[in-house]
Amino acid sequence: MSTTAIELTDINKNFGSVCANKDVSLKVKSGTIHGIIGENGAGKSTLMSILYGFYQADSGEISVKENKTVIRSAHDAIAAGIGMVHQHFMLVDTFTVLENVVLGTETGFSLQESLQNSKLELQRLEQDYHLEVDINAVINTLPVGLQQRVEILKALYRGAEILILDEPTGVLTPQEADHLFRILGELREQGKTVILITHKLREIMAITDNVSVMRQGEMVAHRKTSETNREELAELMVGRKVLLQIEKAPAKPGKPMLTVEHLDFTDDSGVHRVKDVSFEVRSGEIVGIAGVSGNGQTELMEVITGIKSLQKGQLKLNDHTILPSVSADAAVMRKYGMVHVPEDRQRRGLVTSFSANENIILGYHKDPAYNQLIEMDKTAIMQYCKKQMEHFDVRPDNPQLRASLFSGGNQQKLIVARELQRDPKLLVIGQPTRGVDIGAIEFIHRQIIAMRDAGKAVLLVSVELDEILSLSDRILVMFDGQIMGEVLAKDANERALGLLMAGVRKEAA
Repeated sequence: MSTTAIELTDINKNFGSVCANKDVSLKVKSGTIHGIIGENGAGKSTLMSILYGFYQADSGEISVKENKTVIRSAHDAIAAGIGMVHQHFMLVDTFTVLENVVLGTETGFSLQESLQNSKLELQRLEQDYHLEVDINAVINTLPVGLQQRVEILKALYRGAEILILDEPTGVLTPQEADHLFRILGELREQGKTVILITHKLREIMAITDNVSVMRQGEMVAHRKTSETNREELAELMVGRKVLLQIEKAPAKPGKPMLTVEHLDFTDDSGVHRVKDVSFEVRSGEIVGIAGVSGNGQTELMEVITGIKSLQKGQLKLNDHTILPSVSADAAVMRKYGMVHVPEDRQRRGLVTSFSANENIILGYHKDPAYNQLIEMDKTAIMQYCKKQMEHFDVRPDNPQLRASLFSGGNQQKLIVARELQRDPKLLVIGQPTRGVDIGAIEFIHRQIIAMRDAGKAVLLVSVELDEILSLSDRILVMFDGQIMGEVLAKDANERALGLLMAGVRKEAA
């Protein structure tokens, strides 16, 4: 019989008038991978933050390995054998892997002696758990997937028997996520206990032994993963039936709305990011661009949308030709009929210190509907924002609430509401559901398909293959700044796209 690694009993936590956890109880068996799922704001991260000592529960009990335990800080959690890998890594960018792992646990008379003493133990952990990474590499030179390995190594080095991972694939490509699952499987084989916080059902079904579902701060269900399915879990998360695969009619492509010809882009560091890229997007179709993150998709979008200057090649947008000699910023692109939902909603899509009603007109603030030349029509803006928040189900529907106080999914819906209501000719949308919960994913996907069916052209960039396959009519794959091939969505599969994403051209594949 498996022993119980963690037991939480009747945990309650309030932040002012907001109840984050209400009478939450949970048992996690030793040597298993236990998933905790729920929409954004369901209370799952708060619960794990209580277990790791970042917060203290208002009431309730924690038992670790069947012993009642008081956890007042992360130091207490580590002493109890609990480690946590956060969604946003806690690493010092300018330190080496070894220095980051050892930081805070130094022994000996000098730092050099401490590092030397730790090197052999770190190398042993790497080999035992297949977490190989160059221990002398500086963190900011490592890709995200390897940085995450360093976080796991940090926890294991500190003696963690129970490992909490908070949304671990939020910053990973599908390939990196699959590799992480293999690592987690190895940890389980070695007797470690893993708690996986996520809202991605593919991950739950792929790797967990058991799953618990949270909704609105409460624990609503516990299931053995082998005895449930994605549809049941989605319904438990949202409280209603959710369509995981949005049905759509065949595309009816019309005239080209965007034509990209021989586009090249080199960044400020002299790195050639986009290499001789050509394609077109027609009205009434969705063209998806797939690829491992960092292969030129971001720079391609930024040039197309006017964020970065066109250096070489040409663009044609709604019969307007844009050349390197012509200044065309984001405002000009909007004037020509393009709207843009950026892949980084907080850096590019919102001013998080602004209210919802200020963000809903961002970029469109000169519109006569809101701008009375001398001052803004605050009443009109407020009414417009309220209407869009209701239509796009932005919660809470408070136009005066600061954008930073909305969950990630509701921030995304606020941006989608702002851009899609402009009756564009072309929608350019990047990572539309990154960090978004399942209910909001369904809603956003419906809006994208509705745009296509209304005769709009849609250029979709996503690292989520499921999303690309579900929404696209045609799929382009980028690798090392180049288009490796084009596939009709009806003929595409993950294996074929994976080869293209790895740099194998369509003809060779």
